[in-house]
Amino acid sequence: MRVTVVVALPERQEVTAVDLEAGASLARALEAAGVAARHPGLALGRVGIWGRVRSAGTALRDGDRVEVYRPAHADAKALRRERAGLRTATRSRSAPGPSRRPS
Repeated sequence: MRVTVVVALPERQEVTAVDLEAGASLARALEAAGVAARHPGLALGRVGIWGRVRSAGTALRDGDRVEVYRPAHADAKALRRERAGLRTATRSRSAPGPSRRPS
């Protein structure tokens, strides 16, 4: 069977096609592509198939795309808040508001 192994590096994306025996595991695909040898400092902790995180023992099917994910360096939610310039409220939301009596 033929699978594609993709490594997303900060400066480029590396795509390698490998031929494996039927029922090969995700770890076997990474080994056949030589990912650890070409990128010794790369952490292979988060890997997946077609955008979904999977364990190294997961069996592959013909045509699968094996992906190596880089660790996130920042919290996406915190970055969005920072860009939007949101601040925490200075008053309680449950406190009563100003009185609205007719004059």
